Amino acid sequence: MKGKRVALLTLFAAALAAVAIEPAAAQSADTTTERLIWNLNNQLLYIAVPITILVEAILFYTVWKFKNNESPLPTKENRRLEITWTVATAIILLFVGVASYQVLADPFVTATPDTDVDAVTDGQEEVLEVQVTAQKYNWQFYYPESEVTNANTLVLPADRPVRLNVTSTDWLHAFHVPSMGLKQDAFPGQSNYLVTEATDTGEHQLYCAEYCGVGHSQMLGTVEVRSQAEFQGWLDENGAGGSGNASAGNATSALAP
Repeated sequence: MKGKRVALLTLFAAALAAVAIEPAAAQSADTTTERLIWNLNNQLLYIAVPITILVEAILFYTVWKFKNNESPLPTKENRRLEITWTVATAIILLFVGVASYQVLADPFVTATPDTDVDAVTDGQEEVLEVQVTAQKYNWQFYYPESEVTNANTLVLPADRPVRLNVTSTDWLHAFHVPSMGLKQDAFPGQSNYLVTEATDTGEHQLYCAEYCGVGHSQMLGTVEVRSQAEFQGWLDENGAGGSGNASAGNATSALAP
């Protein structure tokens, strides 16, 4: 009878914990990438919290029940309990593996040169291509369709898929925008890719996440997400022959070693 009470109390505590952590776990995602990552984190959290509560409840119950036992006996073999525990653990690990694989294999989380973004978006939206080039100690962003180059500020449109081609000219760097769930290494002579779609307008901090020399801490940038109309206006203003390219080139010359 006592065992049933403990089990019921444990389940009740797990339910309360799930309700309590729901508001804390809910996050407003600014990109499709961030939303996928947070959804996986929440799923794993809902699995981990009840297991933690159950284990701790058993531990406290055991300590309380046998606190006055000065002559403890060795644990007897219980094959049914061992099989149940093994099967339960296998099911949990299977769930974690499948859930993690589904997210990690998603093109919006792990993109490769062969990723067909048009297939991911069902061809309903035109994909924006941006060349991201890291160098000591600044960032260069090139929009090949519009022939626009900008330094240290990546301007993106909201509600449109984007593919970032990340590379480096001199050393190891890493493109990292934590608030957007984006991170990719930048290697010289090699291209790595990020595919995402911003869902809200706003500004985000860009960091270099790979130590690259004495100016590493100063290798910062900004990601500006604008409405599609504002983004198109920015492209038109900074297009080939516009003043934007000249200012970007001056900024690059000033920051380059």
